Amino acid sequence: MSPLSPPSPRPDQLPAQHPEPLSYPFWTSEGLDLHPEYRQLWDKPLARVRLPYGEDAWLATRHEDVRTVLSDPRFSLATAVSRDQPRIGRMPRTGGGLIASDAPDHTRMRSLLSKEFTARRIERLREDIRRTADGLLDRMIDTGPPADLIEDFAFPLPMTLICELVGVPHSDHPHVRAWADTVCSGSATPETIQRRATEFFALMRGWVDTRRREPADDLLTLMVRACDKDGSVSEGELMGLLNELLVGGFVTTTNQIGNFFSLLLLPRDSEEDLMARLRAEPGLIPKAVEELLRYVPLLNGLSLPRYATEDTELGGVLVRAGEPVIVSPSAANRDPGVFDDPDRVILDRANNSHVSFGHGTHYCLGAHLARLELQVTLERVLSRMPDLRLAVPVDELRWRSKEFFSGLHELPVTW
Repeated sequence: MSPLSPPSPRPDQLPAQHPEPLSYPFWTSEGLDLHPEYRQLWDKPLARVRLPYGEDAWLATRHEDVRTVLSDPRFSLATAVSRDQPRIGRMPRTGGGLIASDAPDHTRMRSLLSKEFTARRIERLREDIRRTADGLLDRMIDTGPPADLIEDFAFPLPMTLICELVGVPHSDHPHVRAWADTVCSGSATPETIQRRATEFFALMRGWVDTRRREPADDLLTLMVRACDKDGSVSEGELMGLLNELLVGGFVTTTNQIGNFFSLLLLPRDSEEDLMARLRAEPGLIPKAVEELLRYVPLLNGLSLPRYATEDTELGGVLVRAGEPVIVSPSAANRDPGVFDDPDRVILDRANNSHVSFGHGTHYCLGAHLARLELQVTLERVLSRMPDLRLAVPVDELRWRSKEFFSGLHELPVTW
């Protein structure tokens, strides 16, 4: 700091600002464009927002502020369970797993699974993922065009893989998908969610009981042993972890596969033909995955609220103890103060510090698995289907409206 620079204000010197809240999320009608409202917020302090349900919150959109909220222990995830948390759906989030806990409970539960999701351990799955992907593509090619890339590929690839890793019986895979569809929908009623939760958790208890009688080489056996023999997780925590693994293990990847290809297949007049370049330079695929993860705005205000545990300065605003903050990774990933030409897809972008998998201790447990699935998807689809193209005009693509994730209902393709 220069001797002439004024000292930074202490938190108790900052104004406690509570402007009129903005209506949030800023729903995008369709496509992968970032809502223009975010662009008005990068040069301002934190915004005050009001979600459809729960108390008002602060919204962080700048890259630096988002990373701070995601990593600073003064912002608590666990507190939300006991509060009228800001949210999109009517039912609040409950406790039980990683996304509702702070250290030391979060550290204890995560340590049980983290060694199973290291980059080295996940890399061993590359050939298995290729075989699964090729099997799905074989079926599409044998059936012949047109096909729905989401229903025929984007759903079954990551869902099959996470179910097999966990140890879910193949006959129950459709129940996993149905439950994920329910909890990720923005329109399911509390009565529907409660009824289906009762059914699905009963199903999970059946899998747990089976693994107690018949151990296997899977994550479910690992968790059951940790509960029964080590006592490192409780029965309730086991069920919460199992639920999070299954839903979080495929939903985001499914949507991103559809989003990636909707972008790659778009007609491009003056811009670079992204798909042609990736076919010509397949070595670019790992960097391309990171760039597409940065560019695609996946979350529609789904960011779980964190509560300040003490008065904290953030983005030039005093966030009082007990006030919730939500973050927009999608906005942070387009912050022009961090990314050069942020609204352009640059496949070989260097130093890509996106926050699509979060940041800090709650960094996505399955990030390495998701990366590998996306890399293999681009590799196999581009090599197996060199003439892949949209089977319908762009304006006929149906985007999900006012749901937790940006994504397509279907992606009709031909070749």
